[in-house]
Amino acid sequence: MLTLATLTATLLLASSVAAASTEIPTLNGPRKIGKRCTGSITSLADVAAAELCTTIVIGGFTVPAGQTFTLSPPDGASVSLTGAITFGFANWAGPLMVVTGNNITFNGNGHELVGQGPLYWDGLGGNGGVVKPAPLLRINMGGSFTNIKVSNSPARAIAIGGNSLTVSGINIDNCEFPGYFPAGDAPNSKSNGAAAGHNTDGFDVSAHDVTISGSTIKNQDDCLAINRGTNIVFTGNTCSGGHGISVGSINTNTTVSGVQITGNTVTASTNGLRIKTDAVATGSLVSNVVYSNNKLSGITQFGVLIDQSYPSTLGTPGTGVVINTVTFSGTNTIAVGSAAQRVSVNCGSTSSCTGAWNFGGLTVTGGTAGVIKNAPVNGGSF
Repeated sequence: MLTLATLTATLLLASSVAAASTEIPTLNGPRKIGKRCTGSITSLADVAAAELCTTIVIGGFTVPAGQTFTLSPPDGASVSLTGAITFGFANWAGPLMVVTGNNITFNGNGHELVGQGPLYWDGLGGNGGVVKPAPLLRINMGGSFTNIKVSNSPARAIAIGGNSLTVSGINIDNCEFPGYFPAGDAPNSKSNGAAAGHNTDGFDVSAHDVTISGSTIKNQDDCLAINRGTNIVFTGNTCSGGHGISVGSINTNTTVSGVQITGNTVTASTNGLRIKTDAVATGSLVSNVVYSNNKLSGITQFGVLIDQSYPSTLGTPGTGVVINTVTFSGTNTIAVGSAAQRVSVNCGSTSSCTGAWNFGGLTVTGGTAGVIKNAPVNGGSF
């Protein structure tokens, strides 16, 4: 016989189970169920209330110095910008902005995240000098993140830790002249003749199932650095002024697999295409890296560099990271300067560089020939 007490207990249990289901763990954080409302953010004080809604509109405002703009929308939420976000200046570790969540649609509508890099830049990046917040933006979400400008990041621009994510239409620019400040690739009064910006990576990726496309990166370090993850696609992007497109550096107990670098343009950079693994790393794997239909020019040091001696360049290589299968397909053309090496491969042993290394789709001109050490390279014109 169903009593009132029994019915009440049943309803309470059902309610408890339903409440618990709103916090199911996922790769991008706990699942959150939102309300059908529109939340507006014009200051950090508005964030908590806006995060209850499935539609969030962010107006232009200034984030107070030394604080992080952390946004965690509910599952399936739509987020849009209607104005620029400027981050107040302070010497601290950062990050400046973090977005988390599952199946989020984030549209910047062409608006800007203003990092005020010239106030920090001293030519040293993270290697000394003043403390610089990094990254400017951390994307720890799944879904899509599109159509935004990131200007003058103090150090690294965008770090991607979210899985099942597409990123497109991003403009990372550390080479503007905002007001009276010099660009990041020019010296300033604090940089002793060196480029003022340093360690200003465009995209740092440590995630799975990520596609980055249709973006422009002007910076003073790696355009792309893949640190760990699987099924990563970098396609149709334009890089200039930095250190080229990199897998790595790869440290201990790390896997990178299924990388496609396709249809990108790289100009005026120190390196073209790199795979760099730490000399002392162990238990790590880089596998199935494919380069196709990329065009590079104005490369000043290495057209292609695959090196197991990082942080040295062409030093004593380690053997604790296995690089298995590197492919150049289609047409990859690289033009290097007279002082550059066309292709250099520095492997610790034939057991740390294995599989099929088909360079048939690679043509490198200019400069001088590099050295191929302990790698099964076949084909190509370099």
